[in-house]
Amino acid sequence: MAEVKKMRSEASTSGGGGGGERGESVVGDVGRRKSTCGYCKSGAYTSVSHGLWAHSLTVDDYQALLDRGWRRSGCFLYKPDMEKTCCPSYTIRLKAGDFVPSKEQVRVSKKMQRFLNHTLDVTTRSTTDKPTDELKTSVASCSSEHNSEKNSTTIDSSKGDGKDRDKTGQYVHLLSDQVDKTVDLCVKCGELPANIQLPKASVKKVTPAKRKLQAENSEELMFSCNVAFQIIATIRRVKKDAEHVKSVEHGFGGDKDFPDLSPQKTAEILASHLNQLAESHGLSVRACNGHINFYSAMNQVDLVEVGRSTVSKTSLPATGANDRIVKKNSGGCGGQKRRIEIRLNRSSFDKEEYYLYRKYQLKVHNDTPEHVTESSYKRFLVDTPLVYVSPNDDGSVPPCGFGSFHQQYVLDGKLIAVGVIDILPKCLSSKYLFWDPDLAFLSLGKYSALQEIKCVQENQVHCPMLQYYYLGYYIHSCSKMRYKAAYRPSELLCPLRYQWVPYDIAKPLLDRKKYVVLSDYATLRNEDLSPLNLTDGHMEEQPNEFDQETTNDVCMHDDEMAELDSDSSDVESDSDVGASATAVPEDADLGNILIGIRGHRPRYKDLQHAFDPSQRKFLETQLERYVKAVGTELSKKMVYTVG
Repeated sequence: MAEVKKMRSEASTSGGGGGGERGESVVGDVGRRKSTCGYCKSGAYTSVSHGLWAHSLTVDDYQALLDRGWRRSGCFLYKPDMEKTCCPSYTIRLKAGDFVPSKEQVRVSKKMQRFLNHTLDVTTRSTTDKPTDELKTSVASCSSEHNSEKNSTTIDSSKGDGKDRDKTGQYVHLLSDQVDKTVDLCVKCGELPANIQLPKASVKKVTPAKRKLQAENSEELMFSCNVAFQIIATIRRVKKDAEHVKSVEHGFGGDKDFPDLSPQKTAEILASHLNQLAESHGLSVRACNGHINFYSAMNQVDLVEVGRSTVSKTSLPATGANDRIVKKNSGGCGGQKRRIEIRLNRSSFDKEEYYLYRKYQLKVHNDTPEHVTESSYKRFLVDTPLVYVSPNDDGSVPPCGFGSFHQQYVLDGKLIAVGVIDILPKCLSSKYLFWDPDLAFLSLGKYSALQEIKCVQENQVHCPMLQYYYLGYYIHSCSKMRYKAAYRPSELLCPLRYQWVPYDIAKPLLDRKKYVVLSDYATLRNEDLSPLNLTDGHMEEQPNEFDQETTNDVCMHDDEMAELDSDSSDVESDSDVGASATAVPEDADLGNILIGIRGHRPRYKDLQHAFDPSQRKFLETQLERYVKAVGTELSKKMVYTVG
């Protein structure tokens, strides 16, 4: 364990260097690992045939490791023991140039385009808490009331007024509830202090007279909430009491923890979380002098009959908080088009990314706040051993270079998703994706996968060798992981001979047995294989799984949620490994393995005389296992650290 922590402290977030233009690979052996399975949830263990800690790793060597079934989690490299694990994990890839999108994938692209054009009805798509369509009608009724006053239109509302007041009151009540839930979320995310009883929100309808005074850029102020003032007053009172008794029994450290917190800052935090919910119902939300204000983006409401409370669909255009110009065309959508940008940055820590990751983990994966820390985030998704390779003009490196990247998806200036990827000589390898849970209806997992495939296609023009899209591990015995095969035509890596086999050939074999030497498919197709045992928690694949519309997309890179963290794993002893694990390739040459010791890089054959017989036997056992795991060629190129 101390060895792993020492390696971790030496790893760099930007990759190592030295040993030539593309650097050198320096790895340390952390032995065989066991970790609780994150897929079948059966309490079984997932064995890892080998674990390495990479101090630095060239993109060429990592490409070769991927093609032998390895993956990385931060600086930790791991490869499942396919014969022992309860859920065999096959590396899956797609040749981007041959990709043919399915109807579902086309729908995802069109859905995003409709959202950007304000023509997508998001009220029935979002999985987040939201008011009902009936409450949406009450918003229109409020706007109708104001528009009627402006146009001096007389409407007989003797029966309708009461209904509208009831609906408006119901909408105000649920808006208040949404603000309370947002406050709770901010507490979980660490944006507001915990262990304090914060006040409940009260959203109030703004009177028509005040609306006219507060009207801004053709928008109308409809509702307002002053909970930010109450929150700050509560925090200051608790801080004052704590200082008075010289204790921290309330669990809050005052200004030391939140140096810039004020009513305006608090309102801005809450408004940023509420914005997507509000805009999906024809409102925009902004913080103004410590108040949370909800504005109507509607200048004209069609076919509103207050007495009957009926509203046409075109009367409620969805408008983003950054859209300030609203069209008055009664027959079309209102507001400017939304704009989404995709930015590619080299892997580094970004506070905004971390806050989005934290929100995602808490809401989508139900993680506890104490487990979603900056250090765990950095270790998992920021730290990388890959040595960055700068772009060149000879067609061997794309314009972005090779290395580890964070692909940011920015909607109207707001970060909504981050794809963590590695760009290597032959492929783009997806590691993880996290996104804003408020936008689950956009299927950002599927959308990002399509964008990553497109990235490969675009970079292939500059770097012809860059042809493939690696989706991580495919687990046929885990139903939620089978979605990866929907990106066609895909291939699976044979776990024994490391040959690529078309998925359509591999699928019927995997239907009958969990672990299969896929390169033997010509023989296996004619064998009577025993059926897959599904009694241990595995689920059958649903017939039309990939054609079903989902509101909460399975994360495109969800395989990494079963991260094999060295700190929580068990190390197998050599006696647990068995003879098969130490069987080495016939062409293995232990003498030519590069050994890293005390800053030097000798071959083992030049060093073995320095060890006594018992030390030599132990080291050679490790080296044999190492050669079997990484292959003979890589064992001659990478530096194997000792001590």
